[in-house]
Amino acid sequence: STNARMLLSSYTDLAWLLHQCSCTSHQRFVSVIHHAPDSGHSHEIEIRVRYQETDGQRRVHHGNYLTYFEMGRTEMLRAQGYTYKAFEDAGLFMVVAEASCRYQAAAEYDDLLILRTHVGKISAASIRHTYELIRGKRIIATGETLVVCVDPDGKIRKLPDWLLPKV
Repeated sequence: STNARMLLSSYTDLAWLLHQCSCTSHQRFVSVIHHAPDSGHSHEIEIRVRYQETDGQRRVHHGNYLTYFEMGRTEMLRAQGYTYKAFEDAGLFMVVAEASCRYQAAAEYDDLLILRTHVGKISAASIRHTYELIRGKRIIATGETLVVCVDPDGKIRKLPDWLLPKV
């Protein structure tokens, strides 16, 4: 069907983009986390761990770290004077194409955390973010995501000019 061909085309486009943007080497991933990001843009938010985010041991469930990363991206965008809702209203969506998290220590109920979100590489259609989740002075988790700009049909689209770095 036409919809199946469109979906297959979108996945083919996404697979090509991921191949072009792939960061498969562990050493390269670690160097991205520990060196200054390409764009130099970063943002911080405070996160108070809620009871519902914890498991039976009162530790943050591993899946919630990706939610924290999404909060970081969303609030970084808001700090620049934009909202994700405005992005969607323009007919564009940012889909997570890659996500990783490296846990170094547990976060627990009622901990006050700082999430640093960094903008790494920005291409014509994607943005790579890196994250540091901090309790006190200790980094307890690091992560990375690749988000790709798509239209409502799932076709990869160029990022809007307002999201691209000013040259």
